[in-house]
Amino acid sequence: MAELISNEFEINMEEDTQKGKYLTFSLGKESYGIEIQYVTEIIGIQAITEIPELPDYVKGIINLRGKIIPVMDVRLRFGKEAIEYNDRTCVIVIDIMDLSIGLIVDSVAEVINIAEQDIEAPPRMNKGFNNRFIKNIGKVGNDVKLLLDCEKLLNADDAGSINELI
Repeated sequence: MAELISNEFEINMEEDTQKGKYLTFSLGKESYGIEIQYVTEIIGIQAITEIPELPDYVKGIINLRGKIIPVMDVRLRFGKEAIEYNDRTCVIVIDIMDLSIGLIVDSVAEVINIAEQDIEAPPRMNKGFNNRFIKNIGKVGNDVKLLLDCEKLLNADDAGSINELI
């Protein structure tokens, strides 16, 4: 029993240390954040093997130390214009829906703490408009970070298609 309580305490402590922490990155002039609990690692851009019949924002797969990881260009997922990758381009490897996936972003900034009182729901712009990728908005000093909902970056159909490939 004591071991069970000890393990549960350790799990709760681990969750608490990640609570309110976000990895921030940029796409153009916008700053985004994703909960650090989803992030497994950050790597530089590398050779991508294209796979036919996937959505255009899923660029293909990479071989990461023997593990096949699908990669998604977040710019294209958000309907932004594609740009050429450079030495600042990074791949953020995250775990969602029992799948590791790489998110290609313009550049990674830092891990920051955002207090609960500095996080708000996104404003409702008008009827019918709903940005499904933005979970919340974080206020950091005079800046605003768009906090993403990692679960919604990949819809269930895409996840199923990708899982069949790897």
